[in-house]
Amino acid sequence: MAEAVDFYVSVFDDSSVIQPAGAAQPAIFTLSGERFMAFDGGDVHDFTFSGANSFFVNCKTADEVDRLWDALIADGGEPMQCGWLTDKFGVTWQIVPELLGQLMGDEDREKANRVMQAMLKMVKLDSAKLLEAYEGEPVEA
Repeated sequence: MAEAVDFYVSVFDDSSVIQPAGAAQPAIFTLSGERFMAFDGGDVHDFTFSGANSFFVNCKTADEVDRLWDALIADGGEPMQCGWLTDKFGVTWQIVPELLGQLMGDEDREKANRVMQAMLKMVKLDSAKLLEAYEGEPVEA
């Protein structure tokens, strides 16, 4: 567990370990200023993550999407459709440009639908291509 906590703290800005894990003691840490607690089930618990336990990360820039995406799929992570990925520890994340919510929230439903259709064709979400779809330009996957 300590390896995972250290990894996540290294990936996200404004992150730190508040309390390292100890015997029967959880690790407490922050990621991007949000507080988390992680427990080690040891050999007693056969626990695996699923997509039902996932984290949504709203990124301000395309560079932030790229940086987080690349870090989280490194060393055995797996990319999935629509900005989803599973990292090397089996944790599922959706890495999303903030722009997506703005474009999909447009009152012009035709524009918003084009953005949705473009997003459905993507693995890692591409802000430039989402904007092209919004503006009515054809977008290739």
